[in-house]
Amino acid sequence: MMDLNALRTFERVAATGSFTAAARHFHMAVSSVSRQVGALEKSLGIRLLYRHTRAVTLTEAGQQYYEQIRGTLEQLDQATEALKSPPRAPSGTLHINSPVAFGRHQVVPLLRGFQTRYPDVRAELLLTDALTDPVREGSDITFRVGQLADSSLIARPLAPMHYVVAAAPAYLLEHGTPKTPEALKDHDCLLYQGQMGRQRWYFEHPESREPVAYELTGSLYSNDADSLLQAAILGQGIVLFPTWLMNESLASKQLVRLLSTWRCEVVPERRMIHVLTTDGRLRTPKVAAFMNYLQETIGDTPPWDDRQHFETPPLS
Repeated sequence: MMDLNALRTFERVAATGSFTAAARHFHMAVSSVSRQVGALEKSLGIRLLYRHTRAVTLTEAGQQYYEQIRGTLEQLDQATEALKSPPRAPSGTLHINSPVAFGRHQVVPLLRGFQTRYPDVRAELLLTDALTDPVREGSDITFRVGQLADSSLIARPLAPMHYVVAAAPAYLLEHGTPKTPEALKDHDCLLYQGQMGRQRWYFEHPESREPVAYELTGSLYSNDADSLLQAAILGQGIVLFPTWLMNESLASKQLVRLLSTWRCEVVPERRMIHVLTTDGRLRTPKVAAFMNYLQETIGDTPPWDDRQHFETPPLS
């Protein structure tokens, strides 16, 4: 008789490529994970994994088996949860994946409101700026910024990305206020430096309708947006970030918006924030309730795009 726990364990090892990651997921010893997978291979009479010093990879048979059981296990989980969760009372664990800064500033408050309404829902929030596969990671909900790759995932637009250039009043008092993007070359620009390298800033004037890239310099580069934001608040330099990151700092007047005539970005094209899930997961009460809550809370105008503080330039 097939051991369901062994199937679940193999699925996690295959998805993560690691016995250690699977052990962490199930809160069990690595030796127990290895033993369960070994017993599964023995019962099937087929080798599913190649074991290496630092990682494991799927054999051809293992890849086929993984693809077949992944959907079956997900359907089983959904069926079990549907029996346990009345339609009006979502429960269980909601697995959420989000970029780091967006998760800290926006997802955590959203989760707080959602869990207040549905106290039987627990949440596991993974914050990473790495591009992950929601299916392989076992995510119920994934927040994604920017262009989306073609996939079988359901992608719902959450809100447009609106960027703002800003600096602290103390910085502007000491160094003056730039009136054009060109003038930023004479200022201390604090730049985000991530997996794609150091960001360039793009500006588009309503009359030109063409984004122009500026390679700027400054005294601080970082892969952590919050660190750059804090440095700007302390008066170190100028930053360009989305409103969902700077809304509180602008509303409290810790930062002052600059160059409001220009539309600005860190890539040439306009981008959206999307919420990703799968058709199967969307049918579960917890995911359906969370998606509805997002629509209700965000609406047509996200709270971080309060027009009182973020008057957006006309779009071309």
